[in-house]
Amino acid sequence: MIAAWFQCFRGCPGKYSLYEVMYTCPTCGGLLEVAHDMDALRARSAAGWMSLFERRASTTQWPYGSGVWGKREWIIPDLADENVVSLFEGNSNLFWAERLGKQIGLPDLWVKMCGNSHTGSFKDLGMTVLVSVVKQMIARGQPIRAVACASTGDTSAALAAYGAAAGIPTIVFLPQGKVSAAQLIQPIASGALVLALDTDFDGCMRVVQEVTRDNTIYLANSMNSLRIEGQKTVGIEIVQQFDWAAPDWIVIPVGNLGNISAVGNGLLMMKELGLIDRLPRLVAAQAAKANPLYLSAQNGFQEKVVVQAQQTLASAIQIGNPVSYEKAVKTLQAFDGVVEQATEHELADAAARADRTGMYTCPHTGVALAALFKLVARGVIQPHERVVVISTAHGLKFTQFKMGYHEDTLPEVEAVAANPPVYLPPDVKVVKDVIARRIG
Repeated sequence: MIAAWFQCFRGCPGKYSLYEVMYTCPTCGGLLEVAHDMDALRARSAAGWMSLFERRASTTQWPYGSGVWGKREWIIPDLADENVVSLFEGNSNLFWAERLGKQIGLPDLWVKMCGNSHTGSFKDLGMTVLVSVVKQMIARGQPIRAVACASTGDTSAALAAYGAAAGIPTIVFLPQGKVSAAQLIQPIASGALVLALDTDFDGCMRVVQEVTRDNTIYLANSMNSLRIEGQKTVGIEIVQQFDWAAPDWIVIPVGNLGNISAVGNGLLMMKELGLIDRLPRLVAAQAAKANPLYLSAQNGFQEKVVVQAQQTLASAIQIGNPVSYEKAVKTLQAFDGVVEQATEHELADAAARADRTGMYTCPHTGVALAALFKLVARGVIQPHERVVVISTAHGLKFTQFKMGYHEDTLPEVEAVAANPPVYLPPDVKVVKDVIARRIG
């Protein structure tokens, strides 16, 4: 029987059940991680795993059509089928950004469209795992009344949707006035108890950690390692979509830092089990107004830098004290990683440039693209290399950002690619004159 368990990320002794209510090491207080019985997983060859995962992709056989549960032996191997809470997340498309790549001198540029998911972000990948485990815990008699999270938008949407699918009450803590209307309405519509606090994300995180000390309310933030297990399938999917070849670079926008360690975990498992023979390099991209990891990288990660995150267009990563800092640093070191930042103008301009080539990017993807542009310009990323940018959410969740750009009303942004509508009378000659001037 293949097994998985919690253990201390820092290496303290002890193994703990995934069905216990715990988030940190009882010895040192550090974060936990999900560990797997790698010897048992090696009983199947690398070719065998590839074949199995290929057969399961997009099948209707429950629950393997999910991009997460199609790899269940690498996630939560002993979860009962009846307790899987899945909306067939994952299997998101890998978009060849041919036109944008040519513009920046990078013809092998790809974008992993994680926003093409049920609630419009990559957070679905982690939430299917966490809510499924909670459902199994409840089935075993544990007195869990609700699941709660602090969020800048996407996490709350995913938790509320999966909680609704499972019939489990959810509570979300949002920073008041700092979440887009499209993100706010998602947990409301799914029936969550939405608490808008007059603080920032870090303040919401402090409150939810106190509230969930009552073990009948389960914590769903990325400090919970179950979330990381689902999110690690992004890296696995990318390699599978390239016919089991790793790209040279993966660029990821980061905030609370769970996502970069998750992608790293999936790739490390693939290498250890022989599915790939080399690792890509990773880029962690931050908004300059919420850049604690970038500042920490400047001092060689000798100490964790904590900042008061300023208001940024990339609201989902407006985090000054990331919970998963230690995991992210370890991942960056294992992958010869790079940390880069983007100003408000740079992220908005990058998003607009991408949109002009067929994408519809969220501001966080704009951060990743802006970081990519800088690294290509400096020669860190070479023209012959294959690069994948992780697009974390769908642009439709950030309509206000899009409208503000094209109306040229965003602070600190020069909207050089603005494309506002042209208002005209219903006069054919006037219309033709405008077309002639604009199109030729």
